[in-house]
Amino acid sequence: MSSDERTARLAAPPGNTVFPLGAHLTDLGARFSVASTSADAVELCLVELPEDGEGPPVERRVELTERTFGVWHGTVEGLRAGQLYGYRVHGRYDPAAGLWTNPAKILVDPYARRITGRLVALEPALAYAEDPVHGPPSTVDSLGSVPLSVLTDNPPTAEPGPGVPWSDTVIYELHVRGFTKLHPDVPEEHRGTYLGLAHPAVLEHLLRLGITAVELLPVHAFADEHELARRGQRNYWGYSTLGFLAPHAGYASAPGNEVDEFRAMVAALHAAGIEVILDVVYNHTCEGGVHGPSLSLRGLDSPAYYARDGHGDLVNITGCGNTLDPASPAVARLVCDSLRYWAGLGVDGFRFDLASVLGRPGGGAFDPRAGLLTMIAADPVLATRKLIAEPWDATGEGYRLGGFPTQFSEWNDRFRGTVRDFWRGASGVSELASRLTGSSDIYATTGRRPWASVNFVTAHDGFTLRDLLSYQRKHNWPNGEQNRDGTDDNRSQNFGIEGETGSPAIRAERLRTARAMLATLLLSTGTPMLTAGDERWRTQRGNNNAYCQDNATSWTSWAPDPEAEALTAFTARLLALRFDPRAPDRQRFFSPKDVVWWHPEGRPLVEDDWHDWDARTLGMLAGERWMLVLHAGAEPVELVLPDVPLAPVLDSNSPDGTPADTRQAPAGATITVPARTALLLFGP
Repeated sequence: MSSDERTARLAAPPGNTVFPLGAHLTDLGARFSVASTSADAVELCLVELPEDGEGPPVERRVELTERTFGVWHGTVEGLRAGQLYGYRVHGRYDPAAGLWTNPAKILVDPYARRITGRLVALEPALAYAEDPVHGPPSTVDSLGSVPLSVLTDNPPTAEPGPGVPWSDTVIYELHVRGFTKLHPDVPEEHRGTYLGLAHPAVLEHLLRLGITAVELLPVHAFADEHELARRGQRNYWGYSTLGFLAPHAGYASAPGNEVDEFRAMVAALHAAGIEVILDVVYNHTCEGGVHGPSLSLRGLDSPAYYARDGHGDLVNITGCGNTLDPASPAVARLVCDSLRYWAGLGVDGFRFDLASVLGRPGGGAFDPRAGLLTMIAADPVLATRKLIAEPWDATGEGYRLGGFPTQFSEWNDRFRGTVRDFWRGASGVSELASRLTGSSDIYATTGRRPWASVNFVTAHDGFTLRDLLSYQRKHNWPNGEQNRDGTDDNRSQNFGIEGETGSPAIRAERLRTARAMLATLLLSTGTPMLTAGDERWRTQRGNNNAYCQDNATSWTSWAPDPEAEALTAFTARLLALRFDPRAPDRQRFFSPKDVVWWHPEGRPLVEDDWHDWDARTLGMLAGERWMLVLHAGAEPVELVLPDVPLAPVLDSNSPDGTPADTRQAPAGATITVPARTALLLFGP
């Protein structure tokens, strides 16, 4: 086909329907609908790849002549699932006005349900030549260098999930690829894929622990940031979205089968009684700042998607170069359509990355009643899903812990900081008591329940549990950013040696403290979240920002390891005890009469005790049948028990948590609590 034939504009039969947006098969072919209020013309590009893999792609351009509500749409006959396509947009190129419209760049459909290919060369994907603000538009065609959209069948709606109540939820944050990449029982072709996560051996591990929900790091189709591409690195975590309705193709065992494999994974987890929560990134995209590529939204209608300040510059409250504007109807529609689509695939909940951005129209002040947050909370489908906010962004204005609408639970970083400080001997017991009981000081006044506090000690960003107790400072040199990336506020400890050690005494002390921290997390009121691999004593060698480490640094090790096996057994024991019938009711906040805070001297705490910053021991007696004792001191402490008979059922000083002596202690007895130990005692 000649160049003239390839670029000829062919009139498309007019489409009668604007919504839903995206590409949808019809009886005669397919209907296409894409929003762009700034375009003068939009061409649908139907792409064919050479069968032998040699030579450039061939495209047929079809002009979408119908424009309704700022949406360009039309129907093309004779198309079938599997057709590759993209869009070329014609219009004004004016970077000062936020317009990088350039028909030389073929663009991914924001509503594509499958995306194939990757960014193989950065330069052809740039809308500009020389300079993004002052330079002319690039004339280099990006076809062949960038991903393409794929026309798909409409997947059937999934069956309802397990419906685990919030009060019974235990979340396990994991990476689809990293969790099974090294698993010996998973077939090699399924390791690191959706099907790998659905394997019976993997499900057995989750069930053994007592997990009720997996929270998957981003599985939306993503692309490598241009700075990573320049350094020859890859994005591993996936917080760099390209398509909000397409499963990431790299997690499929068979190319092009990602939608079906994702659905199979969800079905397998549901059959095991485990819910699926997605970590979703609706605050920025992979296109980055003005120097980044034009892959989709930037070329379609940048002003309609990205927030700009009073000087015309892109707002950057995400730290990633661009910010999706939640005040834009195009953004609000895309976010809600995306969420409903994934809910239709069986997803049970969503964790919103940098969620404060969704409540900051135009990048301005945070408003919990902002339109997009209200739309999500009020949607009849989404309101039935678990909604979790990461209640901050990259700015001070964005830190909004406790400030989200009542429909949302929140990642509680104050729990993380308090528990880390207590177990490294850097705080008293005052704030710890609040965190143990569901953080009523943060959530009770808004009418939320204790489970609105998603409690965690570690997460994907930051140290693993092992590294938290092995490194005093970050070691991120392999990331290629001169160790400048990642937080410096780790609140960690290394017990005298930085990093790994062969010292049996230090290794034992680290594991003892790890068990105590896990006990604090999993026995607290609120929704606990474990980070995958912590129970297997996983290390990242001190890297607290392994976002670009798609290797053994980030992957979970399943190699036989006595320490890992013991810590796994300890974690499973903890979660079984969390749901013991004698455990306190965690569905509502405790009243003062429900809890007695206990001093080692054998009395309730008084006002002065709460202000003793050197206090290292706290007892929590709920009723007369459940008592938790946390002792962070470096030396043992003698503790006088309350005037009720109690028997130890968990001792974190023991590798698997089994107390050395399980006999019931008489009322008022004195017991010795070893250094850095958590004890759980039950009454008759």
